[in-house]
Amino acid sequence: MHDQDGGIRTLYIKAAKLDRFGMGLLRLGLIVVLLWIGGLKFFAYEADGIVPLVANSPVLSFFYHHPAPEYKHYMNKEGEMNAAHREWHTSNGTYTFSRELGILIVFIGLLIALHPFRPQIAAVGSLLLIFMACTTLSFLVTTPEAWVPALGDSVHGFPYLSGVGRLVIKDVIMLGAAVVTLADSARAYLYRSSLKK
Repeated sequence: MHDQDGGIRTLYIKAAKLDRFGMGLLRLGLIVVLLWIGGLKFFAYEADGIVPLVANSPVLSFFYHHPAPEYKHYMNKEGEMNAAHREWHTSNGTYTFSRELGILIVFIGLLIALHPFRPQIAAVGSLLLIFMACTTLSFLVTTPEAWVPALGDSVHGFPYLSGVGRLVIKDVIMLGAAVVTLADSARAYLYRSSLKK
């Protein structure tokens, strides 16, 4: 029994030493997701997909030229090509806004990637990501499509997240990761600054 306890303790000791590896993996995960999602914002299907979120947001809706819920008549399914719908989205500013958002998201990812060289800049990237995640999470309150609609089933509305809502709620993880990487980059910067004194 004592040997078994010792073996389990050894596993916990090894697991406890994974924190630096885990931090690197967490930061790498943020960078990959931000660069990938930011890059996708340059494609029409991705721009179309975020329209309900942006159009209903009191913080972002001014980027669009047509008020909500007009977009509901012009939504494209992923993989669908409807020229009339695309024209409406072009006049709405859908694609212009999405590209600008993509640039911002990629920029945040690149800032966080600078951690090994300039942790103080990476900390700024993490801070920007905190603001972005909070904005994204606000869509749960402002976007009707975040919840299962009342179409006859008894399961609808809060707390039943739709596909859109399930996508948005994952930003809770992004928010937590951004706080952790912010603290880690700030700590690294302060440590390096102390060595120069």
